[in-house]
Amino acid sequence: MTLAGVEVPNRIVFTAHGTKLSHRLPTAELAAYHESRAAGGAGLIVLEAAGVHPTGDFEDMITAYSKDSVPGYRHIAESCHRHNCPVVGQLFHPGRESRGRTDGVRRVAWAPSAIPGDRHHVIPKSMPVSLINEVVDGHAQAAGNLNDAGLDGIEILASHGYLLAQFLSPRINLRDDGYGGDLERRLRMVVEIIDAIRRRIGQHKILGIRLSAEARVGDGADTGEMTRICEALEAHGGLDYFSFVVGSTTSLGGSVHVVPPMEWDVAYVREAVGSLKESLQLPVMMTGRINQPQVAEQIIADGAADFCGMTRALIADPLMPEKARTGAQDTIRACIGCNQGCVGHTALGYSVSCIQHPESGRELHFGRLQLTARPRNVLVVGGGPAGLKAAAVAAARGHNVTLYERERRVGGQVLLAEKLPSRAEFGGLITNLVRECELAQARLVTGVEVTSEIIDKQTPDVVILAVGSQPYVPLLADADEAHVVSALDVIRGEANVGASVVIADWRNDWVGLGVAEMLALAGCRVRLCVNGTHAGETLHMYVRDSLVARVHRLGVEITPYGQLFGVVEDTVYFQHSVSGEPITFEETDTLVVTHGHHADEALETALDSFGGDLHVIGDCLSARTAEEAIYDAVKVARTI
Repeated sequence: MTLAGVEVPNRIVFTAHGTKLSHRLPTAELAAYHESRAAGGAGLIVLEAAGVHPTGDFEDMITAYSKDSVPGYRHIAESCHRHNCPVVGQLFHPGRESRGRTDGVRRVAWAPSAIPGDRHHVIPKSMPVSLINEVVDGHAQAAGNLNDAGLDGIEILASHGYLLAQFLSPRINLRDDGYGGDLERRLRMVVEIIDAIRRRIGQHKILGIRLSAEARVGDGADTGEMTRICEALEAHGGLDYFSFVVGSTTSLGGSVHVVPPMEWDVAYVREAVGSLKESLQLPVMMTGRINQPQVAEQIIADGAADFCGMTRALIADPLMPEKARTGAQDTIRACIGCNQGCVGHTALGYSVSCIQHPESGRELHFGRLQLTARPRNVLVVGGGPAGLKAAAVAAARGHNVTLYERERRVGGQVLLAEKLPSRAEFGGLITNLVRECELAQARLVTGVEVTSEIIDKQTPDVVILAVGSQPYVPLLADADEAHVVSALDVIRGEANVGASVVIADWRNDWVGLGVAEMLALAGCRVRLCVNGTHAGETLHMYVRDSLVARVHRLGVEITPYGQLFGVVEDTVYFQHSVSGEPITFEETDTLVVTHGHHADEALETALDSFGGDLHVIGDCLSARTAEEAIYDAVKVARTI
């Protein structure tokens, strides 16, 4: 498809998303990150949101309004153009949804009216017309800088409850001047920005706008309102495409849709976006859990959209478009929607990555995978995520690799995670890793428990231990008088759970919430007591909030600040972790304990005198998550 005379070679878009790879200005790391997607066959890249005015700055967002940004943007454009991939820059102002600070001090948040949102707890100031004019001019200035850098176009961010979406909403924009009131006046700022940018970049560069097809919050637009907005913008002219998402950052429930986790169906935005497309003539982009080429292909074939945003799919596998183009779909590493390495990283202030593909966001650090000049015999012990990834990478480098797993199936704890009602897609992690091993010709042997004697007999050059961990079970006084089981026993179906259950959730991650959902669906009364300030404290908010919503609908009772103290017959005792006061749960049939794991060090100890290279990775090094396990594996397998 051609946009404003710019040929887009396919319908796959790497849409705008935060990366934490920029530091006020575009960096070489950011250029390498996007070039890897261009080289992998992406049809169009839309760069992350960049600032148009100092009042909208926060964190390390690129200041596109500064001419200092031009060299970095030029580097990105040149890097992607080498692979025939056009690049569009996105321009942004958060309005009241601002997390901006200067020297640690909160800044003034601006909005069309002094109406606060529900998420950031900021009451904004109403923008004077003079500031509106400055922000409009800032869009034009930033667009000019990106144009001078050689980008192929501009995307205006008016989605997710940010400033321009706030102006469009009759429930947030309560102005009585020329920028508020009826639809025409609420559109005025957006229209002025479109015209100002078009004057600056000319007619032969792409200009698009991103909007939320459904805000899914009370003060945002629904599909009907958005239809009228888009019809008016299309009639005005100046735009080349519409890019649609759903959700809004203005509330916890609405913000889940910004990067929807696996609990949401694949391409669940299709109905909302498809109905908008029926009313529009301009090309339409659809983004939201489109994680595989066959899903995108059906959307395009059905006419529900003209382009598909497949951002996390390309973070998980930068080569996904080329693999689809050449008929190698069965080699694609599919995104599982875990949100752990991508938005989970950036929310913590670290650069974007992927738990399945740690090279994402670290392109300059890792570089291309190099074949070894000295093939070695490598024995991997353990078929969980760490062992499988180590075997795949080592074999891809040319080593002779054999992996042994004591169970009949590889997968480790992932096989338990996928049994939970809202985590089934997590099992795709093992499907992907097994396929990587097959492609690299690593040999997988199951049903064999490796001992030090077996290793001595086989005399490998390298041993990689990835034997995992064991559940940590706290010592509880009088526990023999009560029914106490582990969360893993429940997930395996090996525990006879009673009708009234208390879950002691020390981990504060997906396990406690997942078991709570599983048991509530089975008809149990479930009380979840977490040793933290809130359930799912260690999870990224979009994953946590989506899970919390599910268990809340099922009637699960959640108690925070609970440190497990003891259990006597049908009563479980906790201690408030701050006040020290007791928390008591009576009429309890079963106590389910989820207290984490400790490293399995037995084989490492037995191999103390092993003469070859010995590496310990994953949970048997330290019990953490699948992300650390796979990252350990990649680091080790690249060095042997």
